[in-house]
Amino acid sequence: MVGRKVGIIGAGFVGATAAYSLAIQGTCHQIILYDINTDIAIGKALDIGQSISYSPKGTIVTAAKDASDLKDCDIVVITAGVPRKSEMTRADLLMINAKIIKDVVGNIMKYSPNAIILCVSNPLDIMNYVIHKMTGWERSRIIGMAGALDGARMAYQINQKVGYGSGQTSTMLIGDHGQYMIPLPEISAVGGVPLGQLISKKDMEGIIERTRNGGAEIVKHLGTSAYYAPGYAISTMVAAILDDSRIIMPSSVILDGEYGYKDISVGVPVVLGVRGVHKIIELELDAELKEKFKASVDSIQEGIDILTENGFFES
Repeated sequence: MVGRKVGIIGAGFVGATAAYSLAIQGTCHQIILYDINTDIAIGKALDIGQSISYSPKGTIVTAAKDASDLKDCDIVVITAGVPRKSEMTRADLLMINAKIIKDVVGNIMKYSPNAIILCVSNPLDIMNYVIHKMTGWERSRIIGMAGALDGARMAYQINQKVGYGSGQTSTMLIGDHGQYMIPLPEISAVGGVPLGQLISKKDMEGIIERTRNGGAEIVKHLGTSAYYAPGYAISTMVAAILDDSRIIMPSSVILDGEYGYKDISVGVPVVLGVRGVHKIIELELDAELKEKFKASVDSIQEGIDILTENGFFES
């Protein structure tokens, strides 16, 4: 990828933190921040640009004053969207964010038709599905960032319990990025040691519950959603794609027969590299996990059905 150019749409906390993480690591040559509030994008681009004066790798950080400035990006990260407010129904939120995504995707298709899209906007799995439908691109180029964040949260909870192995903890989750996510402690480990040999079943249940509610816990204290962990998770996925690292990362992707489902975006382990998703890894699920995975898929399908019933895909 000549130039290694990354566009980030949405210069809020998550988008800006992702840009900062990428710039500090020197992952790419150029980062372009785009936001409906141009001044926010300009100000954060200036701040991030000035922060890397002591970085060993020079990264050019700019703000897009117009969507056309997102031309020829290798990867475009979408963090744009609005949070749910008390007066909103689920249908309201879905329609608002889907319309935002539709507008954003139109610009990406026009100015960066060869890009890989990394979706971070919520509801994550549904918005990733919307991007797939709007673009019509091959599914390997449409990826939702979910498991990278949820896995990091699970690893944190494991390390809090055992007191060691930070940086050596591998975790795996499948399912939606929400209440039906399915942590898989049986194939997670600390330094290669299976969790079942380190943590009791009761303690593991607590870890799973805290992982599932990790985002809500942060909102409770901050009054806003997380951004450091999501930002770094984004930078990790971007680096894997640009460097063709071929790492395994749970991500929301469009299934086409895998796990017995088609035409749905849901979190499963994938191999990330220069083409985006190089391979979807199919885990063997027992009857209980299959039922949980079905519940997760059904919850995503409910959101897609709401958009369909409101005529979103017809317009």
